[in-house]
Amino acid sequence: MSSDGEPIHEVTSISGVGFGFLALIVGVHRSWITRQEGIDRANRMLRSLLAMKRFHGAFPHFVQTSGGKTIPFAKFDDGGDLVETALLVQALICTREFFGEPTPSAIGLRQSVAAIVDTVEWDWFTQGKPGPLFWHWSPRFGWAKNLPIVGWNEALVCYVLAAGSAKHSIDPASYHIGWARNGDIRNGASYLGVRLPLGQPFGGPLFLSHYSFCTIDPHGLRDAYCQDYVEQAHAHSVINYRYCSNRYAPADGWGLSACDGPKGYIVNSPTEDHGIIATTAALSSMPFLPARSKQAAMSFLQWREGRLMGRFGLMDSFEPSTGWVSKTHLAINQGPVVAMMENYRSGLIWDLFMNAAEVRSGLTRLGFQTERYSNGADMQETQQSP
Repeated sequence: MSSDGEPIHEVTSISGVGFGFLALIVGVHRSWITRQEGIDRANRMLRSLLAMKRFHGAFPHFVQTSGGKTIPFAKFDDGGDLVETALLVQALICTREFFGEPTPSAIGLRQSVAAIVDTVEWDWFTQGKPGPLFWHWSPRFGWAKNLPIVGWNEALVCYVLAAGSAKHSIDPASYHIGWARNGDIRNGASYLGVRLPLGQPFGGPLFLSHYSFCTIDPHGLRDAYCQDYVEQAHAHSVINYRYCSNRYAPADGWGLSACDGPKGYIVNSPTEDHGIIATTAALSSMPFLPARSKQAAMSFLQWREGRLMGRFGLMDSFEPSTGWVSKTHLAINQGPVVAMMENYRSGLIWDLFMNAAEVRSGLTRLGFQTERYSNGADMQETQQSP
């Protein structure tokens, strides 16, 4: 969307639709719309999704907004995108869990969700091997893209859903050999005075700690590679904050992630800093760095007398050195802000997802443990600070 809310072009991202479902749940929970309005909107969205072409149950990355026709994303990528699909499925599971009433429209909603969630052939995307899941498959090019889904990145939820699938589950070996790379996922070095348990130096763009953790609650979550996944998310946020504090003026706020740039979509991080701050980066980190996230929100609202404000809230990004401001709202950046702020306030999205049967199954099969959901403990806010 542009700053005034008008569509820029006829392209819809499937992960963006997923984050839209999460925002819809929050809208109902906060009484911005009624439950019936939420159910009706979700059912319209589901009807569109069910009419789209899928590839062994997986959706493409981009579809045409009117009609749902597949739009190729890149060379050899005109078929199923498993990570985009996972980011949609995580939201559909939350939607199913949230709208549990016995009314015809809610029952129909849950049936539509099942028709999507239960038919994703996660096991197909291992190429029949005990290794990683693969990101893409095309009916024209097959596995030519040949991009394994390995950690650490935004796709942890992909493995959780694949392991928990009732009909198309993967062997846990795919997680350990593929995602965890037989332990090479570990980092353990310190950056700007902060120890980072997993992943690349300095943590990479912040969306890596947002997309899957919009639904997976990292508090007290542990496995063979990380003793507490909230430590990973917190460390990533603090490193990003400290880097930006040394690079940008306090009035500019902080936060490097993937976002709109003067020449198009661009990925920003402490090791690849293009001088562009993404408003989603700090705001979606609120559960992990609440004080600094709120401080950034105030900076963004006041920046150059409100230049970052658009019809749907803060614009996607800006370049402090030149005064350039994005003219767009991106669903994959706005949606996590809504979900993560609600998780900070109530833990709603985390509770819905973590208590779902297939999620519990997937986490258990992959060797995860979490006391929060095994004993029904109440959610607690993170109070760590940098």
